Amino acid sequence: MVDTEPPAFLAHHEGDLVAVAVRDLEPGTVEGGHLRGPASVTVELLDPVPLGHKLALSDIAAGQDVIEYGQVVAIATKDIRKGEYVHVHNVRSARWRNSVA
Repeated sequence: MVDTEPPAFLAHHEGDLVAVAVRDLEPGTVEGGHLRGPASVTVELLDPVPLGHKLALSDIAAGQDVIEYGQVVAIATKDIRKGEYVHVHNVRSARWRNSVA
C-alpha cells in the first residue's frame, strides 16, 4: 500500500534550517520534504504551526543565520530547538542586519 498523505511541510533547498507548513500543524511527528533535496524529512513538532508559517528543521543557536531558499532570511534572537515554531518571537529579519536596533 502506498502512503498518499500529502507532506506536512516543505523546505526549498537542502541545507535550509526552516520549512513552511502546508497546512495547520499540531505537535507530534510530521513528515515533509524538500523541493530541491531529500525527498522525505521527519520532524518531531514541538509547537502548533499555522499554515504558511515556519518550523525549525534543526537546532538554531541565538545569533545564528536562519537559512531558507538557500539564503539568509533572518537571524535567531534566541536558541530555537528543532521542531519549534519559528516566527517574530525568536527571529528578526536579516534585511537590516547592519542597522542599529
